[in-house]
Amino acid sequence: MFFLLSKLLDFLLSPAIWVVGLLLLGLLRRSRRLQWAALGLLALLTNPFLINEALLAWERPPVTLAQLGTGYDAGILLTGITEVRKSPHDRVYVPQQADRLLHTLWLYRAGRIRRIIVSGGSGAAFDSVARSEADDLRILLRLAGVPKQDILLETRSRNTRENALYTKELLARHPDIRRTVLITSAFHLRRAEACFAKVGLHPASFPAGYFSINHRYTPAFLLLPSEEPLRLWGILLHEMAGYAVYKVLGYL
Repeated sequence: MFFLLSKLLDFLLSPAIWVVGLLLLGLLRRSRRLQWAALGLLALLTNPFLINEALLAWERPPVTLAQLGTGYDAGILLTGITEVRKSPHDRVYVPQQADRLLHTLWLYRAGRIRRIIVSGGSGAAFDSVARSEADDLRILLRLAGVPKQDILLETRSRNTRENALYTKELLARHPDIRRTVLITSAFHLRRAEACFAKVGLHPASFPAGYFSINHRYTPAFLLLPSEEPLRLWGILLHEMAGYAVYKVLGYL
């Protein structure tokens, strides 16, 4: 039920739905104020500068390799980056958030982590898929040359709280793994850190997959609208709402 409600929240927190809904209401009620409100909201939500500043405030800042240090027994890679709704299923589809996978592989190749724990079950609400997302990412890690003995899978979790719970169970079966690094998208990291801390795990953090860029003050960036901010506002608002819901439910 919680999983399905999270999918419903995706729809309700879509800024495009807000704009279209407000505009339709204005047309149905023949209200100029509502129509102008819809246009004003659209102008705000398509401004690149505003969404970038909001993302910079929410995302965890980058961690340098020097700050991270060395000697970690494993990196914990959270899934949620594969596209399971795309056919044919004889390959793995990875959209832009694959940066967290690449950073995990980077840390492994650089000798910063000795093993990789991939945590994540199926991300599909209704579709029947043969593999978990963890299985999909294992395929990519194996193709990248990571030995199978260095990859551990947790394939049951369907949200961040379960990532933490089931990873703790996995680590209990591997007492040799003591020092770990949590690797996930920068916008998702504060919720992931809190969930892992709630179950008694305190890995180091390595944010990846940034949606923000450095502060930018060019006239075009400040004034010209773009369609990309609409999508980014949806991502950010969903994550902030998820954090709030987790807080209320006591998951953090």
